[in-house]
Amino acid sequence: MSSHHFVKEQQEPAVFILNTEGISFETVSPLLEWVPTVLVWQDCVETVLSWGIKVDVILATQEFQKANYQLLEEQYPVRFLTVSDGGFLEEGLQYLLASQHNGVHLVGFDHAEITALTEKANLLDLTVLDGEWKYYPVKEGKFKKWFTSYEIRILAKENQPLELSNSNGQLLFPIQYLTQIELPEGITEFSSPGIFWIGEKVVT
Repeated sequence: MSSHHFVKEQQEPAVFILNTEGISFETVSPLLEWVPTVLVWQDCVETVLSWGIKVDVILATQEFQKANYQLLEEQYPVRFLTVSDGGFLEEGLQYLLASQHNGVHLVGFDHAEITALTEKANLLDLTVLDGEWKYYPVKEGKFKKWFTSYEIRILAKENQPLELSNSNGQLLFPIQYLTQIELPEGITEFSSPGIFWIGEKVVT
């Protein structure tokens, strides 16, 4: 049994590559350690294959499929999932839900659109990679984590209140779309009435 087929218990978060601009193989490589399901939007296929990544599903228009039919043989057992130009994110997430995946890393998703993922974040464990930043949602309203001393980003609905406490003290403020905060080393606790996203720099 090849390592690739030891896969599909759907326990590992899938990797869904939407855009490769500003993304390197070194950023994606750690996500592939346990041979997850890999989905790729057609515009990224050439780059992803040049990285030597085994692709499971290519989301593509019918035109792309006709022009690149040889990929089905060259990358067997890859499959095409037919989508229209604008609907590939929604189609890919629906595919993952239908195939009983619990989570997914969205690679190359624009953090400016992250609040649009709120509904899906309640159905799947989502992580977003955008350039040098990784974002993950806090759904339960309260969260605490040990941070080394560095800067994080907080994303949420405009003016959503956030309470933050650490060794520097306590702070309550409205989130202004994307808020950058310097943290001291140690545990920081967060509390907010709605879902919010924490962004951390990716270490490669």
